[in-house]
Amino acid sequence: MSFELLSVPDGDLKIWRHLFAETEADRLFLELLNGVEWRHDAIQVYGRQIPLPRLTAWFGDEGASYTYSGIKMNPAPWTPALLSIKQRIEGVADSSFNSVLLNLYRDGRDGVAWHQDNEPELGKNPVIGSVSLGETRTFQLKHKSRKDLGTINIDLSHGSFLLMQGTTQHFWRHRLPKTPKVRDPRINLTFRKVDGL
Repeated sequence: MSFELLSVPDGDLKIWRHLFAETEADRLFLELLNGVEWRHDAIQVYGRQIPLPRLTAWFGDEGASYTYSGIKMNPAPWTPALLSIKQRIEGVADSSFNSVLLNLYRDGRDGVAWHQDNEPELGKNPVIGSVSLGETRTFQLKHKSRKDLGTINIDLSHGSFLLMQGTTQHFWRHRLPKTPKVRDPRINLTFRKVDGL
């Protein structure tokens, strides 16, 4: 399965536009949408609890706990659907993963702000494997110090797989901006390797 190498300084990005065929992606999307116990977390901002603009779930090997924005995630056991996705992406990424964060963006009013996946438990150079199912959304990247590079836009479509590795998380922030144009849901699965297991 061929991929595109996205040319970015200080980063290593590859994308497989159609890693999952449409019928398979359709089946996986519905299975996850209806079968996952989604949670709606909130973060503490200036003493107030602010609900995240998306729903989440965390799965993985036993002990693969993860903390981001003050939210502690303990893994639910792998499901057959998640294991099949994991096996597929490990085959092309030449990396292994022991956990996955699922994000359900219910429509264009859901999104995620600029951030890096650089928590200590992900190790020095995190490898993040991102699978998209459902509605196409525009994923954006911005270099931390080089303003001349501007914002990079990548449309992540149904069945696509984006691999971020090397020094990407050191130099680049990323986000999924909100947009009133999108009315349908998207599920994003970001596979990770929690160190120390």
